[in-house]
Amino acid sequence: MKKIRLLLVFLLFALFASVFSLQKICLCYADPLFLMGFRMALSGFLLIFILFLNGKIKIKKEHFYLFFLLGLFNIYFTNIFEILGLKTMSSAKACLIYSLSPFLTAFIAPIFLNEFITARKFFGILIGFFGLIPMIYIKSLEELNIKTIWVFSMSELFLLFAVFFSVIGWIFLKKIQLKGYSFFLANGISMFFGGFCILITSFVVNENWNPFPIYNLFYFMFFTFLTAIISNIICYNLFGYLLNYFSATFMTFSGLMTPFFAAFFGYFFLKEGITWHFFLSVFIFFFGLLIFYFDEKN
Repeated sequence: MKKIRLLLVFLLFALFASVFSLQKICLCYADPLFLMGFRMALSGFLLIFILFLNGKIKIKKEHFYLFFLLGLFNIYFTNIFEILGLKTMSSAKACLIYSLSPFLTAFIAPIFLNEFITARKFFGILIGFFGLIPMIYIKSLEELNIKTIWVFSMSELFLLFAVFFSVIGWIFLKKIQLKGYSFFLANGISMFFGGFCILITSFVVNENWNPFPIYNLFYFMFFTFLTAIISNIICYNLFGYLLNYFSATFMTFSGLMTPFFAAFFGYFFLKEGITWHFFLSVFIFFFGLLIFYFDEKN
């Protein structure tokens, strides 16, 4: 049974990686904000519907603000910046930038959760951020044609903002779980609320609503449903299941497989190139995580 669970770990991060490529494909068939808003609202609706059938939707009024903040940060801001960054960036590079999440979480946790970091952890975080350096010098043709701020393209900054807001969102998710609410309920409510707000934003900023910003309905629905099922239904719940058998540390290190899977999918399905800079960044991230979690273990 343990071997099967280890295979599930590989499957989990392969599926996570596939989402980046699937989202790139979806962008061919709809405008970015509408695409992300529709997917999130759809996923949230499916989760809420399942909970409704089981009679498990009960939220105290004094906790509404936590669900609002979760939807705002973890869904609305995160996904807007993610899809805008991914539009002109390779899926492997976007996935690699998301690998900064553990470092950024440790950096932000003292502000929200009163969890302070040691000097060794701080050193590990710095190394993790240095892992970005090789990748910021490799830009797609689309990135080269858009505005840059210092050495960062707007796509890279969008992805960094997405990681930042997702980390804040996970902190609010932790607060919600400490109040006794399920991961399933928190995600369902936040996805539906955040997705609906993204759809409103899509309309306000004048995406091509004529009548909807969709360019091929069949392919849009197929790839959007596929992405929603993989990302929002299978991956989230499989991750929670595996945490019952593997430590958070093991799962975090295993997550470094995700950029390799993303590079593989991007190369074969999107014809995206892979350079030595990518592998160097992954190695630096791994070294930073090693220092960080060695200190945590002690």
